[in-house]
Amino acid sequence: MTESPRCLCICADDFGMSAGINSAVLDLAEKGKISAASGMVRREAWLAGARLLRRLEPAEFDTGLHLDLTRPAHAGGPEPGLGGLLARTYTRTIFAPGLQADILDQLTRFEDAMGRAPAFVDGHRHVHQFPVVRELLVEEISRRYPSSPPWVRNTAPGWRHGPDSLKARVIHTLGGARLAALAARRGIPTSSRLLGVYDFSGDMERHQQRLSEWLSACRTGDVLMCHPAAGIMPGDPHSGARLHEYTALRALALGVGQYSGIALAPLSRCLKRG
Repeated sequence: MTESPRCLCICADDFGMSAGINSAVLDLAEKGKISAASGMVRREAWLAGARLLRRLEPAEFDTGLHLDLTRPAHAGGPEPGLGGLLARTYTRTIFAPGLQADILDQLTRFEDAMGRAPAFVDGHRHVHQFPVVRELLVEEISRRYPSSPPWVRNTAPGWRHGPDSLKARVIHTLGGARLAALAARRGIPTSSRLLGVYDFSGDMERHQQRLSEWLSACRTGDVLMCHPAAGIMPGDPHSGARLHEYTALRALALGVGQYSGIALAPLSRCLKRG
């Protein structure tokens, strides 16, 4: 018997952050190189991009909310460090009513722009798994979408080799297991593992090597996150890496050659198959 191909979701993060990111994500989606995108509804390029995202068939492409809790003080400005949010959530001194209002506002903005609920929710800089955030988020998902909740991104590492594995483990340690357990108790589906974690360093050849390693390691239900952009965004320290990711993904050919055992699909479909 022929073994079924592994069902992989490749998700482009940070949609809405800039026109260059939007352009790359839409191009990759139209070319069938990615199967999901995660939108930042409080960023300046979101509304213009969302109008174009709505043209994609929801059954063929997952569009979700990229929960954004470290926004710049002004458009185009630098993002604040993550340390302050980490400290306030881990000590549970964060103002919970304000955080709850922010989560509700972002979900509403997504629904207003897309005309539907998000297919999934994850977090910019993985904030969706932090203490307090995860409890409020899971509670709101359960309340808002009781019969058909969106899936939530699990940060369990899908690649445990080489120098990037430490960063992947640290990310998961910041609350991934507790978020997954909390979601399971409330009947909210989650992805299996997370691929695509790295330090944004290296040239094009190094990124292609990483991509090959992640794809070789993937299993059905995993998410391979990516951060493509079609141009340089002033002030973005990861612009070079974003361009490498975009170029590598445009050249990617799943289902043939060394990747013949991998089928690209939105995670919503992979979860149903699993």
